[in-house]
Amino acid sequence: MTTLEPASQIEGHCDPRFDAVRSAFVHNLEMGADVGACVAVTVDGELVVDLWGGYLDEARERPWRENSIVTVFSTTKTMTALCALMLADRRELDLDAPVARYWPAFAANGKEGVLVRHLLGHTAGLPGWDEKVTLDDLYDWEKIIGLLERQAPWWPPGTASAYHAFTQGYLVGEVVRRITGQTLGAFFARELAAPLETDFHIGLEPRDDHRVGQIIPSTEPPPQADPDSVFARIANNPPAPTDVNKDLRWRRSEIPAGNGYGNARSVARTQALLACGGEVSGKRLMSREGCEAVFRQQCDGIDLSWNFPMRWGLGYALQLDKLTFGPRAVFWGGAGGSLIVVDFERRMTIAFVMNRMAGAPFGDPRNTAIAAAAYAATAP
Repeated sequence: MTTLEPASQIEGHCDPRFDAVRSAFVHNLEMGADVGACVAVTVDGELVVDLWGGYLDEARERPWRENSIVTVFSTTKTMTALCALMLADRRELDLDAPVARYWPAFAANGKEGVLVRHLLGHTAGLPGWDEKVTLDDLYDWEKIIGLLERQAPWWPPGTASAYHAFTQGYLVGEVVRRITGQTLGAFFARELAAPLETDFHIGLEPRDDHRVGQIIPSTEPPPQADPDSVFARIANNPPAPTDVNKDLRWRRSEIPAGNGYGNARSVARTQALLACGGEVSGKRLMSREGCEAVFRQQCDGIDLSWNFPMRWGLGYALQLDKLTFGPRAVFWGGAGGSLIVVDFERRMTIAFVMNRMAGAPFGDPRNTAIAAAAYAATAP
């Protein structure tokens, strides 16, 4: 561990080739855009950038340490998708099969035609709940699953996308549970985190509480929308949690679409499995063909929630409005600014995790500058 910028509380290591990534990261902290954050870049599965700095709390009393972790919100979705892709690669899950093959009760109310790939591509027609749902309900797996079983799709499955903000994790998680007998978090821990030795958790144990950083809410006003719009029906039922710091149920439960805990290192190293064709550090967990499945496009059109163009692969974005990282790259991020980019051509991952939320993760100048610097460093 080498101290790089003492005045900014920056620690870690950075290959000289990626000095511009370090500079962008330091700039974010020194200008006050971040309170505490970390960034990691892998190439060929090896960490070429692993930096952290700043503070875990708004009062700036707890320094961000090497093993500090925070909730990364929807960046968690990429971990959940990776679990499904792994099962598909093992031929235990058929991505083109009806969800009801694994979860018979799901077929109720016109859902017999919903395919597994529709869940991963946000085209299942179940982006929210018809019945009123509270934040407390999100911690009750059986209740949430029962609601989704009984609900009818909001549109013909497979014909359009709308971001399944919370529901995707439960839907994919229940399919994983039906196949493996394990919860999504337990399967991820055993089959991915353990062999890859990555510090990412979906369902956090009390022994890790001392490492958790405070999430600092955004001061930006939430977007306004017609209360009858698809966006409002999703965003307001339930409203997104405003203070996950005080609610230990958020840490302990499994919300596979949004409550994963980790840092940039653990996100980048886990997703390097895809970037490297299923083998990292001499450990092969998936076939190259199984990894390539992520590029199977599931939609190409206006997202019914966000109202801008969206292309989804299997669990990862291929393009969001005008944002893309290239024809051989997939990505996603979390509320407030966390980001993961997986580039197959460059065998590279780029991860950014922070504790100060600043609106949407896409177009955020903090992660945009870091990603651009990493791409510049690896340009042919």
